[in-house]
Amino acid sequence: MTGRTRIVGFLLVDAFSMMSFASAVEALRQANRLSGMPLYEWFTCTPGGAPAVCSAGIRIDAACGFGDCPEPDLLLVVSATSQPLADEAAAHRRLRYLASRGVRLGSITFGAYMLARAGLLDGRRCTLHWENVEAFREAFPGLDVTGDLFEMDGDRYTCAGGTAALDMMLHVIAREQGEDFASNVADQFLHQRIRDRDEHQRMPLRTRIGVSHPKLLRYVELLEADNEMRYTQRDLAEAVGLSSRQLERLFQKYLKTTPSRYTMDHRLRRARTLLRNTSLSIIDVAVACGFTSHSHFSKSYRERFGTTPRDERNQACQPRTQTA
Repeated sequence: MTGRTRIVGFLLVDAFSMMSFASAVEALRQANRLSGMPLYEWFTCTPGGAPAVCSAGIRIDAACGFGDCPEPDLLLVVSATSQPLADEAAAHRRLRYLASRGVRLGSITFGAYMLARAGLLDGRRCTLHWENVEAFREAFPGLDVTGDLFEMDGDRYTCAGGTAALDMMLHVIAREQGEDFASNVADQFLHQRIRDRDEHQRMPLRTRIGVSHPKLLRYVELLEADNEMRYTQRDLAEAVGLSSRQLERLFQKYLKTTPSRYTMDHRLRRARTLLRNTSLSIIDVAVACGFTSHSHFSKSYRERFGTTPRDERNQACQPRTQTA
């Protein structure tokens, strides 16, 4: 283990995920406890210095405003929104300054959006939560977005959030304090192994939908991969060797629904992600999700989510302010 105390800063954006933040900071706390030394210090900051409120409504005090924060060894943006702050330009200037000073920069879950808008992920592998990978790639087509658990590319660290933040920080600890020590830290959290960066974010499809029938699993896998909606239900059924009647029976037996209802729900959930996290027009979102008319899309969306696509977009686009 090295003797120098390393400083980690957390830039918290309102509605951030408490689990993601805690997963990262607890790894540092536990490292200090096991070593009996102050291997790490950390601080929280917000764009304006005011307390940040996580998605669960818990307030976290900020040690300072981001513009006044000390220069850490590593600064992580913790955010659960793809929308920019009302005055994000100041945050961009500070991030670029820290980068010029050799500070390692990173993000947890949607914090990658702020780094990308600041031009700080250019030429680097990066990742974020699986729900937003597609939208992020559309927003920043020039970036190398992997969709892995986390990425540590040079001095840029990004992760998908949730427990992936723990794995990323354990890798940071392993680099700085040794792999055996990092394994001991993981053991304190009942974390049976430190996951590699390129492991899948989502649980296996078999576990996620509770089905083991191989042809039905393959059908759903093809459906979820068909982001451009190029294939019909019949096309996908034929691709896995099922007739339409066989497909209907399998859906009723294992998923208690019909293929058409399952497909509609999948399309609407994808539409909600695009509405919340991209600048695509509502009609473009509708077309991208397989709807042939705005009225059908709007009616289906309201029935599924209790709001209209326009209201969903307006709510998502509300600027977030954090002031002292």
